[in-house]
Amino acid sequence: MNWFDKLKSGIRTMVKRGLPDNLWIKCERCHQTVYRRQVEQNFGICPNCAAHFRIGYREYLDCVLDRQSFQEIGQEVKSADSLHFEDRIKYSERIKEHRKRTGLDAAVCTGIGRIDGQAAGIGIHEFGFVGGSLGSAEGERICRLIDRCIQERLPLILICRSGGARMQESTLALMQMAKINVKLAQFSEEGLPFISVLTDPTTAGVSASYALIGDINIAEPHALIGFTGERITGSSVGEEEMEGLRSAQRAEKVLEHGFVDMIVPRTHMKQALSRLLLLLWDAPVSGDA
Repeated sequence: MNWFDKLKSGIRTMVKRGLPDNLWIKCERCHQTVYRRQVEQNFGICPNCAAHFRIGYREYLDCVLDRQSFQEIGQEVKSADSLHFEDRIKYSERIKEHRKRTGLDAAVCTGIGRIDGQAAGIGIHEFGFVGGSLGSAEGERICRLIDRCIQERLPLILICRSGGARMQESTLALMQMAKINVKLAQFSEEGLPFISVLTDPTTAGVSASYALIGDINIAEPHALIGFTGERITGSSVGEEEMEGLRSAQRAEKVLEHGFVDMIVPRTHMKQALSRLLLLLWDAPVSGDA
């Protein structure tokens, strides 16, 4: 019966209501379509293959810190277009776009938080802000966090998720690598522990500087950790070499060669950090720390 006959006979067709577009998400590793809410409740981990999705900085902080213990610092330092750079669009416009998207003024959020009552300085990249790249504001925020940790005798945890130094800031961005490493050298001289957490991706200038020089380097499973990615290397090597590069730059192979100390799933990251802080740092866990 066509729709006209149905109308004459009084039969009504049920209208199928559309489902929201973001209810489901496809895992790039196992290629299964999974319920987004289930992934979110599992700290951004695929329920089928345990692949770790990229999650926002707030979700990650909620995963590893005590509830409502994070106090942000350095938020007055903001990304700026000092060089008046322009590619497809003006860099100043790109910054505005990413500010609106993430709610951040830079690709790194820094502050003081607690892990099972233990106070620590926390810095985390937000990949959604220009690929979590390292620019002048990001470097300054991290350095101010290190100074705060030295002043208050706190351990430092940096959660790295970055495509590297920000090309739109040229040498000003590259300088941040040395600037942060100098501060970390001062931090080490004070006898304070630095734990680096490497998530997907940790590449280029960030991996070549501070990400891999922690007293303890922790990686998430299957995280991309390396210097150059496929887009840069792919045009100059064959498929066999490319496959070798893909394998060499995953957390499991990086662990095998001694550049990271352990691989910890996100669901166990808070517990691992808490135990490491107890081992590395003899500090009170009360509110007076």
